Amino acid sequence: MAFSLSRHDRLPGEVRGALDLGSGERVLSWALDEGAGATVVATNHHLCSVGPAGERTLARAWHLVDAGTWSSDLFQLTVTWVDATRPSQWVFREPTRLLETVRERVQASVVLTQELALGARRTGRVVIRQDLATGELVEQVLLGRGVRPDDAGVQDAVDGALAYLREQVGLT
Repeated sequence: MAFSLSRHDRLPGEVRGALDLGSGERVLSWALDEGAGATVVATNHHLCSVGPAGERTLARAWHLVDAGTWSSDLFQLTVTWVDATRPSQWVFREPTRLLETVRERVQASVVLTQELALGARRTGRVVIRQDLATGELVEQVLLGRGVRPDDAGVQDAVDGALAYLREQVGLT
């Protein structure tokens, strides 16, 4: 059963305690994963997961989320990460505001993005994101499968895109 935070549904105290919320950090929504029994919590600064034994198993800043996809057939949320670590997956069969919160927080962290023109079947993008906890701007280069970062043409495209984005946000 999945829940979203409302005045009627309070996050269990043991879950809140495991989150170790930072200064100014607050819970926005949460849901219980039917697969592993974890509680998935979206705060204004992080996406977190607390295991059934009360241990925090995940706490990652929103600017580290590459994408979140929802499979309505499987009732499954899959979150991919910019550092290409293994995706996180959770199952929520009941309606939850967590899905909307994930989308909103990821979008809130994106300041500016530019797709890279790398040729046939080669994709990439350069993104300026904001760490929502500190306000710091972070540069990210996300290259598709098979794209080598040491390729001279790729590096030229990345350098040009980064220079343009830096100028646009005042980092030059």
